[in-house]
Amino acid sequence: MQTAVIPDTWRGVTPAPISSTDAYNGFIAANVIFALDRIGVLEQIGRGEALSAAETTAQRGDTARTEAVLRAAADYGYLKADGAGYLPTEAGIEIAAARGYFTWAVGGYHDVFGRAGHLSTGSHHYNQDVYRDEAMVALGSAQCDQSMFAAQLTDVLSGIDFRTIADLGSGTSARVRRVVSQREGSRGLGIDISRPATDIARADIAAAGMQDRVTAVRADVLGLLGTQIDNDAEAAEVAEVDTVMSFFLLHDLLADPSTRSSIFTRMREAFPKARTFVLGDTMLRGPGESQSAMPVFSVGFELAHAMMGVPLHTKETYEQLFTDAGLRIDRVEALATPHSWLYVLQAD
Repeated sequence: MQTAVIPDTWRGVTPAPISSTDAYNGFIAANVIFALDRIGVLEQIGRGEALSAAETTAQRGDTARTEAVLRAAADYGYLKADGAGYLPTEAGIEIAAARGYFTWAVGGYHDVFGRAGHLSTGSHHYNQDVYRDEAMVALGSAQCDQSMFAAQLTDVLSGIDFRTIADLGSGTSARVRRVVSQREGSRGLGIDISRPATDIARADIAAAGMQDRVTAVRADVLGLLGTQIDNDAEAAEVAEVDTVMSFFLLHDLLADPSTRSSIFTRMREAFPKARTFVLGDTMLRGPGESQSAMPVFSVGFELAHAMMGVPLHTKETYEQLFTDAGLRIDRVEALATPHSWLYVLQAD
């Protein structure tokens, strides 16, 4: 088993404690970054291309409000005023590459974070009064996958001989579409519980002309691990899966302590032909980690899941569960997102 190299992105760069001024400006800046993406200019910023203020605002529904977002982005140093337009700064290019975090947090979990106090006092309850935006969570995950994990996953899969691959918690199926497109003759199955994410996935699969190679299935993965699929065609595809991958779903599958120890055994049973499992997840930080300087994502990930009542687990717990299910660790690598690990597991 290879020794994992910890990426620079795991280092804490935000000093703690965070001052009231920095905390306030950080909150507004996060919303400005998300707004730039929703307006549709963040990719252009990421390419370092100049923005024409007149053209940018004219193409949007509200000129004054769009201009206000651009001015705020310039105030925070992501853009620099240049005559009648704006030039992206180095900071602007960097935040464009990290946009998935903001789609995930601001777009997906704004209500969860905003009502953390209500959830903590019990006056509100998750999935009753407070919800996450499933489509934004899926989109943010897809954006992070493309910008941070795609090359690494391509390298890992290059050493695996697969014909039919399933992606559990596939979101918009962007990852499985990309993986299948890179492997001639392969097929892919994207499985996700979210209806909005599955709707997006099916539309994107059709737009890419990949209906004959990739199928998006709306299903609860936990249900899939315990029951038969009603749709005969989808059940036939599941039966042919020889490789299973899943990223950032495992902590949800492990949430129930009564079924935690059997999840990976059930996963093997649900995909009887699968011999290889490529699994990645963000894990609980160990005691004393990131005490004086915070990396991106970790605190938000842990807080969001605490508010949802989903426990998180350490790397050691995952590895013990893998071993108990008869899955041998063949390869382990650190992912770009802090405290996130990718495993290649072989069924004994």
